[in-house]
Amino acid sequence: MKEKKIPMRRCVGCMESKEKKELIRIAGTPDSGVHPDPTGKAPGRGIYLCPNPECFEKARKKKAIGRGLKMNLSEEQIDKLFQELLSYEK
Repeated sequence: MKEKKIPMRRCVGCMESKEKKELIRIAGTPDSGVHPDPTGKAPGRGIYLCPNPECFEKARKKKAIGRGLKMNLSEEQIDKLFQELLSYEK
């Protein structure tokens, strides 16, 4: 029997490739804004982050979230997103 392929994604903070289930997807659409996507099925463009504060800060410093989602994000939007992401920390 053929082995199943494990989906890999790259964290925009630390730039390490990891299994998709180990990362948090962040979805962004022009209508609904930016929000964490625990199911991984929300519509819109998505990026992935490791569930730890160091990666959050690296992504923030590099402005990788807005660039990855191809959106201009205000500091208030990023602050709100990081507060939501802290609840996903393992």
